[in-house]
Amino acid sequence: MKRILTAITAASVTLLNLTACSGARVLESLAPSESVAVTRDVVFDAERELSLDVYRPVDATDAPVVVFFWGGSWQSGDRSTYGFLGRTLASRGLVVMIPDYRVYPEVRYPAFLCDSARAVAWAREQATAYGGDPARLSLLGHSAGAYNAAMLVTDARYLESVGGGRDWIASWAGLAGPYDFLPLNDATLERIFEPADPLASSQPVNWVDADVPPTLLVVSADDPVVDPRNTERLARRLEQSGVPVELLRVDNLRHAGLVISLSNVFPFGEEVLATVSRFLLGPATPDDGMPGPVHASAEAGTPARCGVS
Repeated sequence: MKRILTAITAASVTLLNLTACSGARVLESLAPSESVAVTRDVVFDAERELSLDVYRPVDATDAPVVVFFWGGSWQSGDRSTYGFLGRTLASRGLVVMIPDYRVYPEVRYPAFLCDSARAVAWAREQATAYGGDPARLSLLGHSAGAYNAAMLVTDARYLESVGGGRDWIASWAGLAGPYDFLPLNDATLERIFEPADPLASSQPVNWVDADVPPTLLVVSADDPVVDPRNTERLARRLEQSGVPVELLRVDNLRHAGLVISLSNVFPFGEEVLATVSRFLLGPATPDDGMPGPVHASAEAGTPARCGVS
């Protein structure tokens, strides 16, 4: 049975990797639709021409809100690919917002983090208009998108730069994220992260403190793209800092299979879908009060430049 599931997973990954648009359309066509309302191409940053799509239960009222950041090595990707995820999670009671963020070569670090922070600020401001509860706002990301989410909840400067703080975020979940990936062994990644000074300041694991919101980390043991030890190291650092963290290890889903498992189509992803849904729908809410302090240390590096990126 395990061999069969592995073969199905590999075929699914190939479908998305080789025919991303058509494969994504197939997955979305199989996702729940009757109970889900979709609003596409909502502009959240007119200056940078960035938009997002919203997937929500048709009768949503004070529902939990999740902002999903997609992956692509900060070089590629498109929010429209993830309609299957938006529909599936919306059918389970979540208001799902999937935003654009700029990628290389148009921008380099930290511009994609600034874009992500702006999307979160918009989501919080507009949540009520889409049947969501801004006090139950969570982040979700896969691969590079998990990195984006991780940086927003660990390095306080990004959400502070858009007028908020990490107390905006009730919880966050990362799937197959690169959280501790130095040294860089890729020329393009070296170019993307060159503005980080020092380079270590670009790593989420180096910003972890007790103010990180409750965390779910999901990893496949056979991931050939992002070393699973990234997740293991971040989980340990979070635990050491006293952050509530849940770690889900799975087999035979590899890298893309983790996000495909949120399509509500393939039975081998049931554990991931059930865990992610339960976590994002859960009771975790941010504490009242002021945002956590800005993380200041010898490794802090240059300020987040979200005002000029």
